[in-house]
Amino acid sequence: MEYKHFKLSEFQCRTLEGDANMCPFFMTRIEEAREIAGIPFVINSGYRTPEHNKKIGGVKNSSHTNIPCNAADIRVRNSTERYKILKACLAAGFRRVGVGKGFIHIDTDENKSPDVMWCYY
Repeated sequence: MEYKHFKLSEFQCRTLEGDANMCPFFMTRIEEAREIAGIPFVINSGYRTPEHNKKIGGVKNSSHTNIPCNAADIRVRNSTERYKILKACLAAGFRRVGVGKGFIHIDTDENKSPDVMWCYY
């Protein structure tokens, strides 16, 4: 499947080759958020193998390890980008959001609590 703003390879684990197995529902939402924000979304992390997730200190049972994957971390370089990305993700219907100093995590993991927002710092 092709997307307007993203290549599936942007979401692939760094330890694998090829395109990530991303959840179509998640991809529809992140496309909508990108359209609303009006700025590029640089994906820091999408799908991760369980081994890679552990190696980089990801939490056990991370949504990044789901197949199909329904999580991504979007790079944030300043407070203006953080505001635009966060506002757009909420407007697009993301109900699970984590905010870090240099990224925003979003996921559509239905096996975890909805309507939550957390900080990594």
